Amino acid sequence: MQIYNSADGLRSSLASDKFDGKKIALVPTMGNLHDGHLALIEKAKETSDVVVCSIFVNALQFNLKEDWEQYPRTFDTDCEKLRSVGCDYLFHPTETEMYPNGLDTQTKVVCPYLTDVLCGASRPGHFEGVTTVVSKLLNIVQPHEAVFGVKDYQQLIVIKRLIEDLCFPVKIISAPIHREIDGLAMSSRNWHIESDERPKVIILKEVIDWIAESILNGNLDFFDLESIAIERINKRGFEVDYITCCNSETLDFAANDDKNITILGAIYTKKARLIDNVSVQL
Repeated sequence: MQIYNSADGLRSSLASDKFDGKKIALVPTMGNLHDGHLALIEKAKETSDVVVCSIFVNALQFNLKEDWEQYPRTFDTDCEKLRSVGCDYLFHPTETEMYPNGLDTQTKVVCPYLTDVLCGASRPGHFEGVTTVVSKLLNIVQPHEAVFGVKDYQQLIVIKRLIEDLCFPVKIISAPIHREIDGLAMSSRNWHIESDERPKVIILKEVIDWIAESILNGNLDFFDLESIAIERINKRGFEVDYITCCNSETLDFAANDDKNITILGAIYTKKARLIDNVSVQL
């Protein structure tokens, strides 16, 4: 695996791959890699000849500076994991490389409405940081494909809209949620879950699955389903950010005539914010 810290160095190497007609895939990450991230690399390898993984802890998408400072940096371990699944290139830029004129004066990419709801309502400015850094990475790598996980469902929808609106010549590949044995969605935030909370946090997946089953069985009283789910989570001792049934494409509140519905949820533990989702087709 070749490691690059500069955009120019990476571009130079990729130029020869592209000249040879090889198909390039990008997998953007912030590091602290787990099996879910490695599954994204493996997904990229299914349809591409060369896989580029980026590791960049993007300060622009953090609401609090202390959260950015405390995000785990596990570069050496991450490199070992990437080599184990056959990643070809690792792009590991500095903040100066990505934002040479500083964060405050950086040109930003905004995707309105889709970023104002759900996680966007709780984390103002977060998606602006995501869309900006993803745009920069796509311009640097210029891949044929980019792989994003379904766990961050709202992010996936936002990135798809970004690609469409700004005419990026890249195909977005979605990879299924990678889960722990008990069903908890794998996340770099899971290490924040305290031991006494760990057996209980599966309630998020349980209530989302229950809503999905209820919808498939003909119950389209979305508000009632959401309210019952929130009550169940509260009884387990967790604060709910949202439990919402949405149109899978627009993220509007689900309507009775929608054929594709995604149930999205976010809860707070003592030190973590966990998200999950499931989609149903009627």
